[in-house]
Amino acid sequence: MANLYRKGDHDTRPWGTWEVLDGADDFCVKRIKVNPKSMLSLQLHHHRSEHWIIVKGEAFVTLNEKIIAVKADDAIYIPKETKHRIENKSDTPMEFIEIQTGDNLDENDIVRFEDIYGRV
Repeated sequence: MANLYRKGDHDTRPWGTWEVLDGADDFCVKRIKVNPKSMLSLQLHHHRSEHWIIVKGEAFVTLNEKIIAVKADDAIYIPKETKHRIENKSDTPMEFIEIQTGDNLDENDIVRFEDIYGRV
């Protein structure tokens, strides 16, 4: 298994920020902050699944064709090969913790289908 993320890694994206809180060869834990009125791309991963725990705010999660409203303390499981995205329609920031597990944990395992920021 390969995890190319390291504790303290972080990045700013058009929709907000992410920071690696912890990780090893077989898992990665990130804190992800989504700006108001922003959304991540509709994407899937071939090599990892994700567990999301909402810690602040409210959002809408797309899992394949299903849209689920979530709020603080809600958890979502995203199996690998599942199209997904999260959207913050509110006027306040939202945050979630993402736990990735799988045999290839890096940014190259993102297949984008839709992206309002032109990254497809």
